[in-house]
This record gives sequence, C-alpha cells and structure tokens, in this order.
Amino acid sequence: MIRKATPTDADFAAPLIYEAIGDVAHTLTGTAEADVAIRVMSEFFAQTGNRLSYENAVIAMDKDKPIGLALFYHGSQTDKLDSPLVEHVERETGKTPHIVKEARDDEFYLDTVVVRGDYRGKGIGKELLRAFEKESERRGHDKIALLVDEENHRARKLYESIGYQQDGTIMLSGHLFSHMVKNLAVMV
Repeated sequence: MIRKATPTDADFAAPLIYEAIGDVAHTLTGTAEADVAIRVMSEFFAQTGNRLSYENAVIAMDKDKPIGLALFYHGSQTDKLDSPLVEHVERETGKTPHIVKEARDDEFYLDTVVVRGDYRGKGIGKELLRAFEKESERRGHDKIALLVDEENHRARKLYESIGYQQDGTIMLSGHLFSHMVKNLAVMV
C-alpha cells in the first residue's frame, strides 16, 4: 500500500533519504556528519515548504510498517523549496551552499525513491515509481524526470525498462548523474 506521508514519518524517512542521496545530503544540510545531516533532514521533513517536506512524499507500507518512500516536486518550484535549506546552511555555517538545480522548470521531478534494504527486490520501488507517475498525472504534469548515478546500473536498467530515456548528465556533489525523462502523454 502507498499512502501520503505525514510529519510523523520524519524519523523513518530521513535515514532512508540520506542513504539514497549520499553526499547531496551534506550539501543540503551544511554538515559532513551523517547523524547531524539525518537530524536536520528529519526536521525539514516534518515541516512544509521545502524540498524534503512530507507534503512532497508518499510512503510504501507493509501492513503498519513503513518500508519505502518517494519524494518529488515540480522543477519550477526548486528555488522556493530550496530556500529554507539555503537559509539553514547560511545560519549554521555562515556560507551560502552551492545547491545544483537538479530539476528543470518544465518537469515533475522524482527527487528520491528508496526502499528499506530488507524489502528491496520485491517490486516496492516500482510501486513507488507508479505512485510518482500517478501524482504527476493528478497534478496535470506530462513530463517527469529523475536522476540516476552513472555508477548505479541496476537502477538505470529499471528506469529504462519503464520508459525513461537519458537526455543529459549533471554533476552533483562530485558524482556524475544521468538526467532521465519520460513523457506520460506519449504513454497513454
């Protein structure tokens, strides 16, 4: 079952998001310490109006246990959603972080999709991807996109198998990612 996320999902979501986004989490939170980055992401997840917010997420459930999540937003909202994170890092470090814009302005963007390790390989990721696509359609967006680390061949194969195509690359926190898109209007 997939459900909308709530603020109370923060303690579950933050460590999984950290696992999925790696070094990007340090850029977004302004800290090199994993436990601090996870705490900060948990705080942001429980709030509204930022890219990590519960309002931009769905949770995969196994009965009453959360097992995965998808986090998404429209690319045209990137600056607005990143602003609270930038302000946090500036307050904490005195420096303005260099947050690379991952999403393009004309696409509904899958920021993160991740499943707990003990549930991987059971189709939960595909369910979350379908939920992301349904949310895009519900909001009236035909073009969807995501990034996949160039080293993550398994994930790339999955995305290609469900219709995503690479249309460029982007460097984030020292890692090269493929930008992949899918046009839902063509899929109908």
